[in-house]
Amino acid sequence: MKLRIGTRKSPLAQAQTQWVVNQLKDKFSTLDVEIILITTSGDQALPPSTTGGLKALFTKEIEEALLENRIDMAVHSLKDMAAELPGGLTIGAVPLREDPRDVWISPHHTPFKSLPKKSKVGTGAVRRQAQLRHLRPDLNLVPMRGNVDTRLRKLQEEELDGIILALAGLRRLGKEKSVTEVLSTDVMLPAVGQGALAIEIREKSDQLLPYISALDHPASHIAVLAERALLKALGGNCQTPIAAYAQVHRDQITLNALVVSPDGKSIFRNEATDHLKEAETLGQALAKTLLVAGADKIL
Repeated sequence: MKLRIGTRKSPLAQAQTQWVVNQLKDKFSTLDVEIILITTSGDQALPPSTTGGLKALFTKEIEEALLENRIDMAVHSLKDMAAELPGGLTIGAVPLREDPRDVWISPHHTPFKSLPKKSKVGTGAVRRQAQLRHLRPDLNLVPMRGNVDTRLRKLQEEELDGIILALAGLRRLGKEKSVTEVLSTDVMLPAVGQGALAIEIREKSDQLLPYISALDHPASHIAVLAERALLKALGGNCQTPIAAYAQVHRDQITLNALVVSPDGKSIFRNEATDHLKEAETLGQALAKTLLVAGADKIL
């Protein structure tokens, strides 16, 4: 069988997709795999005013290719996916999740907690900016977008005191040595799905079931189900400072989530635990708890 896998053209997307291909070929040695690179709207040069709402734009053209049967499956960074998928598509598998935490990268190896007042910190994510404003309202935040290499280069070119990136992407690109410090989730709660890959397929793709089953890591899949259920219930997107992280322990799942105002002045955070079978219900219930507490005013 020939399998056509679609993904973005970015170095990280290609590295992630090659990892998926390697996993498949380890288990199905005769499988013929073709990687099809697709340029998405989010990969185009966009004015700064549009950088807040890119979530669906990083997947739209790839999902169109799936629906039009030009590819058989897609590999996404799960955090780039909208809370609600286009009709006819589903997340078939979530491989073993990489460490979802954010990291602090300082050119002078200054620990995050030792940053002087008014330090210049680069980050493009609304979620990170809002949490930073809550933690350190004195910091000078510098908007930043682009791939990992671009951001590492801007760290030097713009004479920043540091930047915040996802650990998972740095590991997949072999750039973990640039990390100064891994940030605790108490300091910086990750984005929904951060560190996880999503294998998206058409519904009722029965011929793909052996490959999907081989790629799926049940605990990782269940964790992101809870996180995405929370995101959907909150009506969140890239413009909303929402963060969540679910962890599985035996037959229990614990979900930690927050909603913070863009200026960092109002923050609503809570966590809840339930049985694995109730992962999506847990996400929905925790979303309701946050809304009742006042997060609805931010959203």
